[in-house]
Amino acid sequence: MHRRDLIKASLLGAAALVVRPRFAMAGETEAIAGELATLERQHGGRLGVAMLDIGSGRHAGHRAGERFLLCSTGKLLVVGAVLARVDRGEEQLSRRIVFGPDVILEWAPVTRKHVGAPGMTVAELCHAALTISDNTAMNLLLKSVGGPAAATRFVRSLDDDITRLDRHEPELNVPDKGLDTTTPDAMLASMRKLLLGNVLSASSRAQLIDWLRHNTTGETQLRAGMPASWQVGDKTGSGHTQTNDVAIAWPPGRQPLLVTAYYEGPADQGDMRKAVLAHVGKLAAQME
Repeated sequence: MHRRDLIKASLLGAAALVVRPRFAMAGETEAIAGELATLERQHGGRLGVAMLDIGSGRHAGHRAGERFLLCSTGKLLVVGAVLARVDRGEEQLSRRIVFGPDVILEWAPVTRKHVGAPGMTVAELCHAALTISDNTAMNLLLKSVGGPAAATRFVRSLDDDITRLDRHEPELNVPDKGLDTTTPDAMLASMRKLLLGNVLSASSRAQLIDWLRHNTTGETQLRAGMPASWQVGDKTGSGHTQTNDVAIAWPPGRQPLLVTAYYEGPADQGDMRKAVLAHVGKLAAQME
């Protein structure tokens, strides 16, 4: 073989080595989508998932364009709106908000301990909303940004024209003609902008991620299916028949993955619904 032919053959071989992994990646993505569909069939209900590997750009999903109730995953967006106001000089994390017993909801494990002066700082309310999913904290933060309509305007500023926030806790957990809904793809795109883009300042992004990493409500959901060596931050949400979880995860030595999972299942099987999301987390780990 002439030297020129040898070089040409070598280049063709190298090209093949580049192309084959791309086909493999596409096949694996389709396989994950198939497993998500199988998971839904096995357990019933309706499962919506979107996954994105930031490093490779690989995307997998199931019912990723269908609407689901946000439930408490919307707290991530509201805290994002708070931090955007902080970045613009319109809010301070150190500002104290004093509230009375009349605003305390059934699930308010942190805020119920701080009724009356001196109240809680905006930062403390954000921490309570994201790490424990305190519903009163959510309502107080929602009020601070101007209410649900203002929160939705903030979401629109992320180029998300799908997600909508319409009501307060706890009403927002009740299905009502598309109110307080998102799609897995829309939520993933908004999370990407908030956590990895330039919508927030570097310090606000770091703070938001830190709160998500310290969440205490997601240990049996997406996190449960991911390797112990991964760093994970997430925000859960639940309703009468809904179990949701949205997460950012860092495999060692790699760029992060984003996962959004929304599941409507049997009302009396909350543990099963959580187990389904744990399996989604396991499938997300296959995006490597």
